[in-house]
Amino acid sequence: MLRKHWLLVALLVLGAALRVLATVAYQPAILYVDSVRYLDNMRELKPDQLNPIGYSLFLKPLTALGGVTFVVILQHVIGLALGVAIYALCRRLGVYRWLSALAAAPLLLDAYQVQIEQNIMAETLFDVLLVGLLWLLLGWGAPGWKRAAAAGLILGAAFVLRTIGITLLVAVVIYLVVVGSAWRTSWRKVLGRSAAVTAVFAIVLGGYATYFHSQTGRWGFSGAENQVLYGRTAVVANCAKLPLNDGTRLFCPKEPLGHRLGVDEYAHEHYGDPNWPGPLPAGTTKRQLATDFSMLVIRHQPGDVAWAALKDFFKGFAPTRTTSPDDVPLDRWQFQLTYPNLSDPNTAKAAVKWGGTEPHVNTGPAKVLRAYQLHGGYTPGLLLGIAGLIAFAAAFGLGRARTSRLRSAALLPVAAAVILLLGSAAFEFSWRYQLPGLVLFPFAGALGLTALLGRSQQRPPLAQYPDKVDSAALDDLRERHGDPAFAPLVVVIAAYNEAGGIGPVLEHMPKTCAGLPVDVLVVVDGAEDNTAEIAAGHGAYVCVAPVNRGQGAALRLGYQIAAQGGAQYVATTDGDGQYDNNELPVLLAPILEGRADFVTGSRRLGQEDADSRLRWVGVRVFAVLASILTRRKLTDTSFGFRAMRAALACSVTLREPQYQSSELLLGVLAGGARVVELPMTMRRRGDGSSKKGPGLVYGANYARVMTGTWWREYVLRRLPAWRTRTGRTARTSG
Repeated sequence: MLRKHWLLVALLVLGAALRVLATVAYQPAILYVDSVRYLDNMRELKPDQLNPIGYSLFLKPLTALGGVTFVVILQHVIGLALGVAIYALCRRLGVYRWLSALAAAPLLLDAYQVQIEQNIMAETLFDVLLVGLLWLLLGWGAPGWKRAAAAGLILGAAFVLRTIGITLLVAVVIYLVVVGSAWRTSWRKVLGRSAAVTAVFAIVLGGYATYFHSQTGRWGFSGAENQVLYGRTAVVANCAKLPLNDGTRLFCPKEPLGHRLGVDEYAHEHYGDPNWPGPLPAGTTKRQLATDFSMLVIRHQPGDVAWAALKDFFKGFAPTRTTSPDDVPLDRWQFQLTYPNLSDPNTAKAAVKWGGTEPHVNTGPAKVLRAYQLHGGYTPGLLLGIAGLIAFAAAFGLGRARTSRLRSAALLPVAAAVILLLGSAAFEFSWRYQLPGLVLFPFAGALGLTALLGRSQQRPPLAQYPDKVDSAALDDLRERHGDPAFAPLVVVIAAYNEAGGIGPVLEHMPKTCAGLPVDVLVVVDGAEDNTAEIAAGHGAYVCVAPVNRGQGAALRLGYQIAAQGGAQYVATTDGDGQYDNNELPVLLAPILEGRADFVTGSRRLGQEDADSRLRWVGVRVFAVLASILTRRKLTDTSFGFRAMRAALACSVTLREPQYQSSELLLGVLAGGARVVELPMTMRRRGDGSSKKGPGLVYGANYARVMTGTWWREYVLRRLPAWRTRTGRTARTSG
């Protein structure tokens, strides 16, 4: 299990370490001004406060159990669980394992996510509802009216937790209309599930409004609707062109246009001041006049209000975290070396009352967290934007996504992210309000990329040799050749449907090499043509596997057969004529001279007739990656013309049925074998088409195998065999 999901496990370990540091660094928790409001409202649960009552309900039993420290510990555990839940949902939907881990990484490793979990704030619980909504609607196929109704309940809970949750209803209804192409085939189904989610949400909304009325004597949902809207409109209000009366004129900012303060200043500092804006006209209230002023601005300056909101929305996709002059200060959501917000005496009082200790910072772990956060420990907004664009591309049916079942699945999280963050920006920009994007955008991008690339072509790892297919192939070998005794050098060719190319390859194969006789073993990997008959007709040993498993499986079988038949050396080449087999003596020479245990050709050191620009780039990218992972200079990790000692080939752990070349190379390097790269020639295929599949899919799986092999061989264990005194990789140009 650990090896199968090693990347997720590594991310979880790192994420847990960050959360332990945060818990130790800030005691008893981080208390922001909203935190005190949540805590103070636990007893009376007043619905007319700045924040809804949902989080106060959550806090009430938990603070009784263990205070605010217990709350943040639980929130950190929830944060880790959310990462696992996103990973598990991705895998359930058929997303590549490595891509599933990347989708979970922002939740697990983003320092701003860890910081908000250390706060007594509603964001972590809101994330729980987001992930629950995704699982409910995506985890079991297209939802019917019952699951749609349950989604309405989650949406209602999200609204009671954060009023902006109301915007999610739009994204959910859009998804319910398009999922399964129901809008084309059954409007009755569309209307049924859309009505179910809307009705249940309306019931929750109505219940909350009724509670609000019973407590305040008026209908409403929150005490914040007036002041936040006022803050947004005050920034852009052109008072000289507005039909203001004596009351609404009091709400026009004194600062001229172009020099206005930020939304936060007007919404909280100005509006929140009980003495502002001074005496009001008789028969009016502050709430009424603020609402009237805001509506005037919206009616007369809709473009200005919309443009201001859009500009704030796009701030969230900046490549770095910065603060515009009039925004909520970014440092509120950054780890500090001194305890934040102590200028407010209520902070210390709340820490003592609900945490049992004076608020304080342990500077050691705080310094580590701050350095991590300020030096790249966050998810760039640009990457979130790219993930969103990928999801939209899939949702609109570009490329392979047109026929993918993930097309509508990608639409739900990206639509929810855009609508939710746009709704937040319509009132006020804060990096705190961008955090739901860490849940939604990476997940949406992972679904979208999988839809665009096509379903994963990854096959399950090979069982230990010999498995059932190996045994059947060995029976076929014995029926054809008995128990063959091979020459000292055996050239192994893995072949799948290579009837058009295998003949010329065998015709030009050297009969001897450096004075050694050469045998050829063709392992036919479940071919559907007459590859086996053609190979046998050219005098090669033939072994036929009953099912197609992949080149890696066929080569592993060939190594074992050659070694068991007495071969001292094994070389590999392809059955499509891409390699110049006349270079075999050059390839084998370093081994015979005692300078190497494993020799691989390199098209970059030699000659290459590239037929794919993407593959040309991939060869170089993976060479750099392998060089970094192994700390050895490598130029070509996927060259198929290789020679090695037969015992070495059998000593390496080989589990990959496909994408095997990097597994073998990193395996022999990890074991300390002497590896030499030589300049060799690579031509275009002589016949047929490549079996490697789409370039991006192949590249993604190749990266997965390379990093997975590195983790297995270099991190989890190191092989003692074949280690040399220097342990260095030899490289030569001739």
